Amino acid sequence: MNLLGIDFEDWFHPELIQRHITDKNNKPTVVQGIDKILDWLRKNDTFATFFTVGELLESKPELLDKILGNGHEIAFHTMHHTRLDAPNFREKFDEEIKRFADLTKGKSRGFRAPTFSMSHYTSWAIDILAKNNYQYDSSIVPAKTKLYGIANAETKPYKISSGKLEGGDPGGKILEFPLLTTTIFGKRIPAGGGFYLRCLPLRIIKKAIRNCNKENAPATFYIHSWELTPEFMPKIQLPFVDRFITYHNLDKAFLKMDKLINEFKFTSFERFMEQTS
Repeated sequence: MNLLGIDFEDWFHPELIQRHITDKNNKPTVVQGIDKILDWLRKNDTFATFFTVGELLESKPELLDKILGNGHEIAFHTMHHTRLDAPNFREKFDEEIKRFADLTKGKSRGFRAPTFSMSHYTSWAIDILAKNNYQYDSSIVPAKTKLYGIANAETKPYKISSGKLEGGDPGGKILEFPLLTTTIFGKRIPAGGGFYLRCLPLRIIKKAIRNCNKENAPATFYIHSWELTPEFMPKIQLPFVDRFITYHNLDKAFLKMDKLINEFKFTSFERFMEQTS
């Protein structure tokens, strides 16, 4: 059994777009794809965890009932898709968790940091999550990239604490689900979704999932809502590198993810924890 997280965010939330837009009154469009995503999951008999940006629930409260009503899980992705290391965000984080709890009627027990921004500088978030009765986090990529990653982190689920991010802490209150990685030419790289889903050959991703399962561990995978519904994702002018990372093979993401959930069994984090407890 593997884990599927859908980072439910709109076109203006990705970091590589946020840094190039100045208008703060952007209108959500990707949320219009929620029914397509839910229908796709239903047809494939698959449950997922929706790591949701809170302001989308504020603008469209019906999203919560649609997600929960179809047997999926709601989880926290900050209120505005803010990196944990953003200036002064530490003081706002606890307040945002409480606001998200109000919006979700206390249903959220999982967290994913935008742009996987959990690091030694932002590990304070673990203590705040634990204080607010969160059970798990899925913000660590056990491979170092320019945007994120902790190279020496465990690749299987493990207990985490603010003082120990890489390996297991028996006293940790939060269970970490690290994202899937693979090794190419001796170098560990991400393989658990997003840009890497769009860029890597499917055979490499499938092999990474099989290798993970052979070690009796779930492959933790993610895909953005805008990758599943590119028809609602406007293309804006970005510098070459940022444009490439954001839009490359965007039209192929849905098909590749569809092939994966047809070949491998995926479920939500909540259901996985219930089944393995």
